[in-house]
Amino acid sequence: MNRNETAAAAPPATAHPTFAEATRVWATIGLLSFGGPAGQIALMHKMLVEDRKWISEPRFLHALNFCMLLPGPEAQQLATYVGWLLHGTRGGLIAGTLFVLPGLVVILVLSGLYAAFQETAWLDTLFFGLKAAVLAIVLEAVLRIGRRALKTNLAVVIAVVAFLAIFVFGVPFPVIVIGAGVLGYVLTRLAPHALMPPVKSGAPGDDAADARLNRVEPTARRGVIVTLSSLVLWAAPAVVLGLILGFDTIFSQIALFFSWLAVVTFGGAYAVLAYVADTAVTSYGWLNPGEMLDGLAMAETTPGPLILVLSFVGFLAAFRDAGGLDPMVAGLLGGLVTAWVTFVPSFLWIFLGAPYMERLRGNRNLSGALAAITAAVVGVILNLALWLGLHVLFREVGVLDLGIIRPAWPVWSTLDPWALGLMVVAAVALFRFHLGIFGTLAITAVLGVIVSLSVP
Repeated sequence: MNRNETAAAAPPATAHPTFAEATRVWATIGLLSFGGPAGQIALMHKMLVEDRKWISEPRFLHALNFCMLLPGPEAQQLATYVGWLLHGTRGGLIAGTLFVLPGLVVILVLSGLYAAFQETAWLDTLFFGLKAAVLAIVLEAVLRIGRRALKTNLAVVIAVVAFLAIFVFGVPFPVIVIGAGVLGYVLTRLAPHALMPPVKSGAPGDDAADARLNRVEPTARRGVIVTLSSLVLWAAPAVVLGLILGFDTIFSQIALFFSWLAVVTFGGAYAVLAYVADTAVTSYGWLNPGEMLDGLAMAETTPGPLILVLSFVGFLAAFRDAGGLDPMVAGLLGGLVTAWVTFVPSFLWIFLGAPYMERLRGNRNLSGALAAITAAVVGVILNLALWLGLHVLFREVGVLDLGIIRPAWPVWSTLDPWALGLMVVAAVALFRFHLGIFGTLAITAVLGVIVSLSVP
């Protein structure tokens, strides 16, 4: 599909989607959400902001900034936030669920096959070309978002500093985001236009599309209802399984461990996976180090949040400690319980916090803080794109030991020319011929399978 066809198929700029239209798009995003948070944010930006114009750029970035401050998978939370803006609570539920569901189904199926056969090499063949295309999509998104979000020289400086901080010095992501927010708040009080050019009227980001977005007045009563109902849902599967099977089973252990993890996973999946691997392997003995790497490879090459690797861990844990159940049934329950307690809190954070963020959108000092976070996030997305690029284009990635700094660094002799070639094909399809995401993914997927089967 070329650019003209895409434009013709998309609704006009001021159109507000029906719930059915939005549901179809969220299902599509869920099926195509490869490439980790960078690729997923890029995909949503293109489909929701660029192609359909259901939400303006400032409102999209405002939502993204808030999600970057939360524990848990930021891309899934962003989908939930935008779904909530478009169609209220049901919109947030369907967006967040469909963002996760395709990947969860794939991970559970692959976990069952892995538990039975211990084999995942065929995944590389199936997804080889897709990873190259995702890299090109992410690079396009970095350029597009950066061009629109970095509106002042100071914003550019913050983006560069954030990138260097996380890539070169390994500064934790939450520290970068909080530091940028504080800096933006202070600078906006001292120099109101240092990060944001003057706006003519209205709250930042108001336009015809935004005028039809969901508005909810945050109240204490609403907050209590949302919190209590979410907590009940959060605990429900573990309580039900406990009443049926007993509270001393593997399922209670899984629910408690991953529920706690859902509250402390600031900075995305990579920030917590080392801890998960150590605890699951060393403390609980649920799986061995090689199996953890295999699970991570599954999550990286399938759609959905990378944190879905936790469902692989939960599957194997329950599969090997079935407690009288059929091992496959126990594994499926373990994977589902893990996913439930991992993602339900994300809905709580959004449904509870989004109304307050919308109310504060017109506050200039807060907007300055969020503008600085936006700039830092551009740097972080660039870091994610670079990380993805290194692992797609090179078979081995090590570290460059410079004493106190140890950035990731490729083993240059392991450059994969076929992966590089497929990325170039994807970039030409996107930048030169404007084929769009579907056409680009289809071409590189077919070429990737051909290359994988024909090259030794």
